[in-house]
Amino acid sequence: MPGALDGIRVLDLTSVVLGPLATQTMGDMGADIVKIEGPAGDTTRYTGPKRSADMSALYMGLNRNKRSIVLDLKQGAAKDALWRLIDTADVFLHSVRPQAMERLGFGAEAVCTRNPRIVYAGIHGFRMDGPYAGRPAYDDVIQGLSGSADLMARLVGEPRYMPTIMADKTCGLVTVNAVLAALLEREKSGEGQFVEIPMFETMVAFNMADHIFGHAFDPPEGPMGYSRVLTPSRRPYKTADGFICLLAYTDNQWVRFWKEVGRPELKDDPRFDSLASRAENIEAVYSLAADFIAMRSTAEWLETLPGLEIPCGEIVELENIPDDPHLQAVGFFRSEIHPTEGNITLPDTPVQFSRTPASIGRLQPKLGEHSIEILREVGLGEDEIKDMLASGATT
Repeated sequence: MPGALDGIRVLDLTSVVLGPLATQTMGDMGADIVKIEGPAGDTTRYTGPKRSADMSALYMGLNRNKRSIVLDLKQGAAKDALWRLIDTADVFLHSVRPQAMERLGFGAEAVCTRNPRIVYAGIHGFRMDGPYAGRPAYDDVIQGLSGSADLMARLVGEPRYMPTIMADKTCGLVTVNAVLAALLEREKSGEGQFVEIPMFETMVAFNMADHIFGHAFDPPEGPMGYSRVLTPSRRPYKTADGFICLLAYTDNQWVRFWKEVGRPELKDDPRFDSLASRAENIEAVYSLAADFIAMRSTAEWLETLPGLEIPCGEIVELENIPDDPHLQAVGFFRSEIHPTEGNITLPDTPVQFSRTPASIGRLQPKLGEHSIEILREVGLGEDEIKDMLASGATT
């Protein structure tokens, strides 16, 4: 059964993490992702452990369900080939600074004039109508500017980055949402449009969804920063022999917890008797709970808490996640044989569709693996392709 985006062609002129994650997600849903790379290829091809020079671990995690074509867009023949691809495409997605894309001749106005039905999506560091327009941006910079590093400072005493490429991955998923919304609107209007996905504004919106807090009002009714997640006691709880994650949140969950630890009267404590009062005294709530949790082993709590309908889980090291019994039962980590890289492991597509299932139909492509195939699809003759190969316009 074809995926939900079957029949949608996406021209992917992105690199590194943000754009490739977005297009991989659309590829998982059935879109035809044409990954357009320069002669050197996406830089992530060379980042991390590898078996082949241009097939690194980071690249492998972000580039399934794609076809790769090499186009040296400094050459006229490669530009002509890209225009032919644009004529066939539903989405043109790039992560190049807008002024550089204009210099190449593939700015939004030119592309949308050529193909009025195309969704032209530009992933930028900053919105084009502000003073930061055109500035380069990477995940680390955006984590700093958007308040993410400051949030870490409030917990550990100095600014830190999240130990994941948080801004890139978050903005990648927002890119998918934006592109799909534009494609849905096209079904009504028949017209494409320009869509801008700015990293800075996206991550400010992401952080301020909760951390605007008291400043949601004018004048403010309190400081910025969601107090529950910034309290020093919000961390995995120590048990008698390790750690556990749990979150009692509702009134009934706390009533059951206080009863379990032998302090049922605490349900009537004015500091703890409602969600609002617990929010105002969150450090006291978590500190007191921590004292009780430390009295029993992790295994005891993992056995007890489900009966109290309190969500809980153990701390799992990254290396042990594939052994999780639930993930094993659903077959989440898949073993595949890559034609050039041999045995590989892939996380499955997380979202499930009842009629149009997401799937992994293509493994990660070698650089330029599909160049000739794609050029033939858009009508180039064999002599034209030979000339492009000879000049280095494609490989």
